[in-house]
Amino acid sequence: MITPKAVLFDLDGTLADTAPDLAAAVNVMRIKRGLDAAPYLSLRPFASAGARGLLGAGFQITPEHSDYEAMRIEFLENYESAIAVHSQIFSGVKELLRGLEALNVTWGIITNKAERFTNPLIPQLELANAACVISGDTTPHAKPHPEPLLEAARRIQVLPSECWYVGDDLRDIQAAQAAGMTSIAAAWGYCGATEPTHWKANAVLDSPLELLELVRAKVLQTQTA
Repeated sequence: MITPKAVLFDLDGTLADTAPDLAAAVNVMRIKRGLDAAPYLSLRPFASAGARGLLGAGFQITPEHSDYEAMRIEFLENYESAIAVHSQIFSGVKELLRGLEALNVTWGIITNKAERFTNPLIPQLELANAACVISGDTTPHAKPHPEPLLEAARRIQVLPSECWYVGDDLRDIQAAQAAGMTSIAAAWGYCGATEPTHWKANAVLDSPLELLELVRAKVLQTQTA
C-alpha cells in the first residue's frame, strides 16, 4: 500500500452514523400505512444503500414495483424534513480527521447522497473542513462508477494513485478499484448483506482510529526511508 497524500471517505456508515434518521423516514411511512415500526436493527444494515435498500428492507419493494417511485419520493421528503435529528459522526472520527490534518494528509468526502441532502447535513455533522465534497449528483455518475472519485482527485489536485478511499459498501470498494485508488473497507459501518472481507479491498479495518494508525505508520515509514 502506498503512503496516501489524501484519504477520501464515503459519508453514510463511514464518517457518520446516519442510519437512525434514515430508518425513521421509513418507519414514518410504515406507521402512516397502519404497520408497526420496523425494528431499527433490521433497517440499519441497508442505510448505505439509500432509498432502494431501505424501502426494500422496510416494505420488500423493488424499483420495478408500480408504487416504488411514489414511495421513494415520500421517503426522501420524510428524510429531508428530519435529516440530522439523531445522526452523528462515529466514535473516533473527530480524532481521525484531526490526526490526518496533523500529518498533512488531505481528506474529503464522496457520497451517493444528492446535494440537497449532503449540503445541509455536512455542517451539522461538523465535517465542513473537508477539502472537497462530491455528492451523488455532482457528476453524471454515482458510485460504483469511478467518476465521483476521479472528480474529487481533480479538485484536491492529488493523483488517484496517491489517494485512499474508505467506505462501508461494496460499491465503494469497486469505485476505488476502478479509479486506481487504494481501497479501505470500513467494517465499523453498515456493510449491507455481505461481509467486507469478501470485497477484495486493500485493507479491512474495524475502527476509525485503526485507520489513523495505519496512515500514521505509512507516513512515518516514508519519512524514515
